[in-house]
Amino acid sequence: MLVLDFINVGNGDSILVQELADGGRRFAMLIDCGHDNLVRDDHTDPLDPRSRRIYAADFLKQNGICHLDVLLLTHFHRDHVGGLRRVLETVTVGRLLTAYLPPPDAEPLDPDGENGLPKAARNLLRCTDLYVQPLLLNRSKIHELIELPGDRMETLHLTKDLTMDILFGEPALYPRQKAVLDAAYRGERNGYDLIHWAKSMNVTSLRQRFYYHGQEIVLGGDAYAHMWETATATPCDILKVPHHASLSSTTRKLLKMLKPKTAVVCVAARRPDERPHPYIVSLLKECVGDVRFTDAVEIPGLVEPEFHESVHIELA
Repeated sequence: MLVLDFINVGNGDSILVQELADGGRRFAMLIDCGHDNLVRDDHTDPLDPRSRRIYAADFLKQNGICHLDVLLLTHFHRDHVGGLRRVLETVTVGRLLTAYLPPPDAEPLDPDGENGLPKAARNLLRCTDLYVQPLLLNRSKIHELIELPGDRMETLHLTKDLTMDILFGEPALYPRQKAVLDAAYRGERNGYDLIHWAKSMNVTSLRQRFYYHGQEIVLGGDAYAHMWETATATPCDILKVPHHASLSSTTRKLLKMLKPKTAVVCVAARRPDERPHPYIVSLLKECVGDVRFTDAVEIPGLVEPEFHESVHIELA
């Protein structure tokens, strides 16, 4: 049995994939780690007392997981890597898959120091630190670090019944990412390059397609719809809607290509930035039979709030 938990981390993504067999766990994988805080500093309304948001690390503990066979990071925004420190303090990891590995002696980038950089550039450095410093501090807990080049689709046979394709954005993006971040670690802080890359991060987001007993699951990361309305967007059973169901995340064309039976939106309730966007939610409800949200999203006339620690799906 394949078990998917789209964890309610509030802001951000963290998805646990497990294969269970013969009364035990055959395989465990985590895609992204959520934010470093359950309440983001740019919308700090008090949580509903019924909220069941949970850190990814605490969800792993609750489920008795002390080892991940694979940890995959789709990209380096704070709501995807902010929880990495807690996760690596909780589990060991067989393989960590990422599109960028830092220099082994990388020092903190000090985004809040007197560096003269604009806010967007500082934010990029902050996100990078939230990824790199836990990685280096917990290196002994990770058996193998794998940097994915991004110039071709990667296929991994995870178990005898479970296969995963990793799909990328434009191949030229990944060498550029490496050049910008490596330069930052050398002390070269070009504000223009950092701002430009900060605005490009989502287009590097990795996507995944899982195959299990004739069923297919597509996890869209934060990739915008226009990036993959291509031959790779073939029908699936379950879709993790890209980029928290923002206005640019999904189109009618993409949904017609994917034809998902179930769509899951990883998003915090009461975000002030129209994520999920009411139009996209309407489109999802029109095109998909079963639409679920990780947090207790409420959109009058469209969505009633549901309080849970994860969207839990089991596939035989």
